[in-house]
Amino acid sequence: MVVAGALGLSACGGGGGDTSASPSGAATTGAPAAAGGAPTLVNPGKLTTCTSLPYPPFQYKEGDKVVGFDVEIVDLAAKKLGVTQEIVDIKFDSIKSGAALNAGKCDVAAAGMTITEERKANLDFSDPYFDEVIAFLSPKGKKVNSIEEVKAGNLRFGVQAATTSLDYAKEKGFDPKQFDDAGKQIAALQAGQVDVILQDLPVINDWLKKPEIAEKFELGGVVETGAQYGIAAKKGSADLVKALNEAIAQAKSDGTYDTIYEKWFGKKPGA
Repeated sequence: MVVAGALGLSACGGGGGDTSASPSGAATTGAPAAAGGAPTLVNPGKLTTCTSLPYPPFQYKEGDKVVGFDVEIVDLAAKKLGVTQEIVDIKFDSIKSGAALNAGKCDVAAAGMTITEERKANLDFSDPYFDEVIAFLSPKGKKVNSIEEVKAGNLRFGVQAATTSLDYAKEKGFDPKQFDDAGKQIAALQAGQVDVILQDLPVINDWLKKPEIAEKFELGGVVETGAQYGIAAKKGSADLVKALNEAIAQAKSDGTYDTIYEKWFGKKPGA
């Protein structure tokens, strides 16, 4: 999970597994989805998106609405199709495996999800929209700059399950404690169940906006993985991928992407 000019997951995102639907709250207008050879959708008139909550600032609940960077990006594709977006919260493992899409639970998946060769075997991805960056978070005064320091200090290490942070840790010879979602991960660090966690940088930066976290924890080393986030669809969904790509490309060309990016990350892309 990281910051891909990344408009997932470390793609990461991990969810509570709740399959109830929540509207994004961003209404769109236009012709019906079935018009003009548009893609057939799981729920007529809606672009249903699977995600894994909470994963701020990409997607999280604010009152009864789901908001975030990914939400606004997918809203652009929904508008292009003349429908509204509806969001379904589900475990990230079911998203990255393609199971949720294959079961017809959603049309697309947006969960701060990193594009990997393994995931491409099960999913079709949009063009990249965000660059992945992962980072360490630990108690103040105990800053961790690298996975080598985790090893040298024999630290208890926590990551979000089914994410590229987990992949990175395993590649370095670790078998870290895994948490179903980002919310459980940060709660475990706060409770002292782990000494350090690895998570996408934008998620950590969002946590550090909260005084109760910023007072006790600090950002450590940052790892630019070179990977990127993408929005996923069921294998063979060329029509949906086309709509996603056109929406992302238009947003980047007309400045909408920069505006959305600055809204959620507090700076311009690449700053």
